[in-house]
Amino acid sequence: MHGDVIYSLWVRNRYIFRSHISEKKFRELIRLFSLDIEASKISVFTGISRKTINKILHAIRVRLAELCEEQAIFSQGVFECDESYFGARRIRGKRGRGAAGKIIVFGIYERYTGRVYTCIAPNVKSQTLIEIIRKKIPLNSTIYTDGFRSYLPLARYGYLKHESIDHGKNEWARNQIHVNGIEGFWGVSKTRMSKFRGLRVSLFSLHLKESEYRFNHRHENLYQLILTNLRKTPLKYSWTKRFVRNFFSLIYNKRNFQSSCNLNITVCL
Repeated sequence: MHGDVIYSLWVRNRYIFRSHISEKKFRELIRLFSLDIEASKISVFTGISRKTINKILHAIRVRLAELCEEQAIFSQGVFECDESYFGARRIRGKRGRGAAGKIIVFGIYERYTGRVYTCIAPNVKSQTLIEIIRKKIPLNSTIYTDGFRSYLPLARYGYLKHESIDHGKNEWARNQIHVNGIEGFWGVSKTRMSKFRGLRVSLFSLHLKESEYRFNHRHENLYQLILTNLRKTPLKYSWTKRFVRNFFSLIYNKRNFQSSCNLNITVCL
């Protein structure tokens, strides 16, 4: 304090709580993020330190992950279901399903809206995948899958409109029966993540949800969407570390997978 003047480290910013970054510079940061520019380049373009950029982008990805979970509500319709494996491209040993060092991701694609929903799965057993489907897809919906045996019991759970194609016999589409929509999302996501030249496992789920959000809003102005959300509920640093710590503790503790299903997060069983 000097006389009647009070000096503060904070500047007025309606998008982030207690920030030393001006609104103008913060909007520029969001604009670059919406264009999917890497953090190192955003730091150069904005003049903000890489450490600060990483903190802000991390908080934004946590927000996007929450939004994805809130928006993952589907009505009766036509869906494609598939699982994919994310990880290093070249690992010695078994390839495809069951490959070592890979993260299993299950995805649902709704054809009418073109939206996807993804979650990390502990395994690809029938009970695991069908439980996720039952939580998200209404009965009487049409479901298309590949010929993986884990999807075979769907009819016993009330999904009588289940059709599959057999990739093992080089069958990729049969009229409207295919999973090209969800496989297209896998391709987009893996291509996007490959530019990071490796991701820490602890950050993978947030990048997966970011890819989901970008895909679901691919025909909208992502810059305006993010700014509008942050204007309504500004970012806060204090809770992001605690959220992510609790978020990923569930991934590594298999005993907690069942309880994690009761939370609005991406770990599913």
